Amino acid sequence: MKFRRSERLIDMTNYLLEHPHQLVSLTFFSERYGSAKSSISEDLAIIKETFEQRQIGTLQTVPGAAGGVRFHVKVSDEEARSFIKELCELIASPERLLPGGYLYMTDILGDPTIVQRAGRLFASAFADTKIDVVMTVATKGIPLAYAVANYLNVPVVIVRRDSKVTEGSTVSINYVSGSAKRIQTMLLSKRSLEEGSRVLIVDDFMKAGGTVNGMVSMLEEFKAYVAGIAVLVEAEKAEERLVDEYLSLVRLSDVDEKEKKINVGEGNYFKRSL
Repeated sequence: MKFRRSERLIDMTNYLLEHPHQLVSLTFFSERYGSAKSSISEDLAIIKETFEQRQIGTLQTVPGAAGGVRFHVKVSDEEARSFIKELCELIASPERLLPGGYLYMTDILGDPTIVQRAGRLFASAFADTKIDVVMTVATKGIPLAYAVANYLNVPVVIVRRDSKVTEGSTVSINYVSGSAKRIQTMLLSKRSLEEGSRVLIVDDFMKAGGTVNGMVSMLEEFKAYVAGIAVLVEAEKAEERLVDEYLSLVRLSDVDEKEKKINVGEGNYFKRSL
């Protein structure tokens, strides 16, 4: 079946968006559409230009017989700032206040649109970093972790706090909760992670960083490496921050239960090394 150029462009764009970070050969597209490689190259040039103009992402060209093209998500600072502003306004709503100064975040983490947009931002920030796996701890960080992993085209590994028979043999470690100073336990299936893996740790909220630090210790047990740390919201007033290098979208600076005020602002996303 012969495809018209307009049909090829639509299908190629869709394929690339659905397979980020995957090297796709010109031969694959040539056989898929019954077209010459020269025509495919022209099509890819059009898609690349459109992606970059619309700030959707970039197409990386890999030369050679085993080469092809690879799509990377890229989010402009303008788009990122707009989304983070919306997120701050959403989190600052007084209705989120719970007894004890806690914030209700379940609706945000359950909103596919918000989670996908946050996932794109993190994937964009780590687009040029070699990442094999995204790791999070059950349960609230799971949707965000999957969103990031989707744009990076890597699997998700979930650390749990209790043993599940379906996990098989597990590695268990004890860690100190940064805020409560309590000894807690986390477990990970031995089959979840290969030695030498480069891991992006993702979490929904970080106070002192005890849980994130626990995941870092877990990686050491597997002889894996921390490729980066990304958190949706960080608490500014943490007495002892256990994690130094991380990326955050929102910073929670203060919660006034009496006045029902939640003060939030941009995290350190725009301070990252570009």
